[in-house]
Amino acid sequence: MSNRAEILIIDDEVQMRKLLEITLQSNDYTVRQAATANEGIIMAANHPPDMIILDLGLPDEDGHSVLQKLREWYTNPVIILSVQSNEEDIIRALDTGANDYLTKPFRTGELLARIRSALRDALTEENNPVLVYNDLQIDLSARTIKKNNELIKLTATEYTLLATFVKNEGKVLTHQYLLREVWGPGYINQSQYLRVFIAQLRKKIENDPNRPEYFVTESGVGYRFVARE
Repeated sequence: MSNRAEILIIDDEVQMRKLLEITLQSNDYTVRQAATANEGIIMAANHPPDMIILDLGLPDEDGHSVLQKLREWYTNPVIILSVQSNEEDIIRALDTGANDYLTKPFRTGELLARIRSALRDALTEENNPVLVYNDLQIDLSARTIKKNNELIKLTATEYTLLATFVKNEGKVLTHQYLLREVWGPGYINQSQYLRVFIAQLRKKIENDPNRPEYFVTESGVGYRFVARE
């Protein structure tokens, strides 16, 4: 059965493109390739794919800049695949709009799992209506958040975390689950990431961040998103 998803690879390494092509085609994905930033942007604009796998080290333009340009109009998932593994690059890419980030060398099984997850989340968002919780309005399709009819600006990571909560409304989500879903399997022990971003969401969304009503702490376990009607 075909996945019916088309993936555009933007990477200047011939061997990497070939490896990705073989891996993706063997899993029933349609693959297109670009060796430069300019070529990739043109291909994406002329025929938007279901997903883009983007390298940061392109010969003609920095990958972060390419991601920023894509996010001006491209709404489908973007996964960064790069040799750059420092925390600053990862956070910058995720905050610019990347859905996920993997470092080279990578395990093909993990890459395929990340692809399936990103495509599944994108489909879920497309089919979801606008969600309204008292003073909070969440449009998963448009990726917009309003509180008391005023637009709230979230980073890409903050949005992904919020979307994970609302898709699991009322459920207790463990620290490990949230870290795996938002940051990936390599971050399940990085609880400080979660604490920082929960605090940021509470500051932007809660009426009183010190007495949260939406993002409730389940002591020693995780957090729960409580809908306020």
